[in-house]
Amino acid sequence: MNGVCLQFFVTESDRHHGKLAYEWLLDAAQGLGVPGGSAFRALAGFGRHGRHDAGFFELAGELPVVVEFFVDDAMADRLLQAVGDAGLKLVYARLPAQTGVTA
Repeated sequence: MNGVCLQFFVTESDRHHGKLAYEWLLDAAQGLGVPGGSAFRALAGFGRHGRHDAGFFELAGELPVVVEFFVDDAMADRLLQAVGDAGLKLVYARLPAQTGVTA
């Protein structure tokens, strides 16, 4: 399948209406009919809010999480619309992707 890899970037403690942001994203995508998605916690990262490393206890909850979906263009548009309609302002990446199953 040719489509896109749609990635959202949050921190592990970000919340939306009391739910962890990565859980909200997974639930919203499932509700739209996305066949699958994953959330990946980073060991370290940096961005507009500085650097965060898993080794520092005081930074617990601030590590980056990438939530990733492989979908067609139309579903990516729907998911981005749902995120916007919910009032979330998230950094995302939309990359061309080809997916399949090995023989």
